Amino acid sequence: MSVAKVSALAYYPVKGLAGIPVDSAEVGPTGLLNDRLFMLVEPDGTFLSQRKLPAMATLHAELDGDRLHLSAADAPDVELAIQYDGKRRDVSLFGKWFGQGIVQDPAADEWFTARLGTPAALVRVTPEHERPGWGAHRGLTGYGDAHALMITSLSSLDGLNARIVERGGEAIPMNRFRPNIVVSGWPEPHTEDKVLRMTAGAVEIGYSARGIRCAVPTVEQSTGAKSGPEPTRTLATYRREPAYGGGVSFGVKAAVLAGGTIHVGDEIAVQEWIPDGTDPAQD
Repeated sequence: MSVAKVSALAYYPVKGLAGIPVDSAEVGPTGLLNDRLFMLVEPDGTFLSQRKLPAMATLHAELDGDRLHLSAADAPDVELAIQYDGKRRDVSLFGKWFGQGIVQDPAADEWFTARLGTPAALVRVTPEHERPGWGAHRGLTGYGDAHALMITSLSSLDGLNARIVERGGEAIPMNRFRPNIVVSGWPEPHTEDKVLRMTAGAVEIGYSARGIRCAVPTVEQSTGAKSGPEPTRTLATYRREPAYGGGVSFGVKAAVLAGGTIHVGDEIAVQEWIPDGTDPAQD
């Protein structure tokens, strides 16, 4: 019998920008260390994402101690000191969560505005930021959509790609779904849907809700160009979720129940399964 393991890890320092794959990570209440603690916002504080600006996928932000390094093809690099506290501004996500962000260096705002062709300002979570998620396990999150972790599995991607190819399309890479943790070794697609609690290395993880997908998976992450209708078109044939407003799902959102260190290659141990035909996020 195959053993489930952590196949890949990634975090996203700035919400919506390119991900950074890592071999190991510290995991705290809001997910992988430094995941989505920065965000780009419009002049009115509304968050910016690949839903509106797919070119964000081609912009890179990397942390080096207390500095943030910004880079993109055919553009000058920018390095700035991270502001952990100081001037604040109101920000919002989906018109449902309203909070504050710490204003960062204006040079970053100029750089992002030039790259994206629209006003964009960089903010970081406040020191007292504490934003709960929702679902079976609520947990906490930084500037993530609503949860600490996105978990997918290789078997789920294999199953999806087989269907896409059968329909005459081209297989897509996992990075379209922007996961934090990718699991290998589960023979059945979407096994992640059935796991209520599991451990990965020293980290305990609790299922929050199905991962309902927006338009971002139709964006080719290497180019920042929309390449739809896949995978949404194929997911709509077998992954409709009536309990979630009819959206299509791939992967699950999860909360951190106990933090620690996680490594690629760590074994996944399921502590508790979700009974067949149920979804505790809807209870």
